[in-house]
Amino acid sequence: MRALLRWVFCLLIAGLALQLFFVMRIAAMAVIDPQSTAFQRSEAWRIATKGRSNGERDWAQQWMPYDEISDSLKRAVIASEDGEFIYHRGIEWEAIERARQRNAQAEAIATRRAAQARARGKEPAAARLRGGSTITQQLAKNLLLSGERTMLRKGQELVLATTLELLLSKRRILEIYLNSVEWGEGVFGAEAAAQRYFRKPAARLNANEAARLAVMLPSPKFYELRQGSAYLGGRAATIVARMPSAELP
Repeated sequence: MRALLRWVFCLLIAGLALQLFFVMRIAAMAVIDPQSTAFQRSEAWRIATKGRSNGERDWAQQWMPYDEISDSLKRAVIASEDGEFIYHRGIEWEAIERARQRNAQAEAIATRRAAQARARGKEPAAARLRGGSTITQQLAKNLLLSGERTMLRKGQELVLATTLELLLSKRRILEIYLNSVEWGEGVFGAEAAAQRYFRKPAARLNANEAARLAVMLPSPKFYELRQGSAYLGGRAATIVARMPSAELP
């Protein structure tokens, strides 16, 4: 029993030390631009060990201050990813519940289709799951966590999202997000995306260009190879219509 209690005590101390490390990292980001994220490092390792899947382009990322990123891109990302960004405190519980319900339905449909596919001797397709994460939650996950889907990782994401909101301003959260989010294989941040897809600085993106980049965010590697997709163009038009109502921090 004593040995078990010692292990439990050590685990608690390790957990508290990890949370303190996260808090210190986030607090430092109030004044220091993060040079990389956990997701970027895992992508760099994947590319180094397995090679690129989308060609041989160089890694692209360049930090740009908030004021040097087009307001059109800021509005497009908020309209597409998190319409209540300036109002919530990092988490939207109703959006999480809606996503849970949609994913339960998607998994049920995928299960039925998988049974039909196997009956025909075909490989079943996986269910396409959707998230209900805010911009702050996405930043928390990309900055500090792994990409695995577990309840423990999701719980840590919620804690970190709350910490980000407590220690950083909305403006700073959006600035870090736009400079670190993935926009294709080895393409990170608004400046790299603007140069990659439109051959111009992020400061000069117009509404339609910004909307097309925003639509790519849930599946950047997929849309990187499908720039002429009818869905991409149609969804971008919807985002352009929403952008005037998107409020900036």
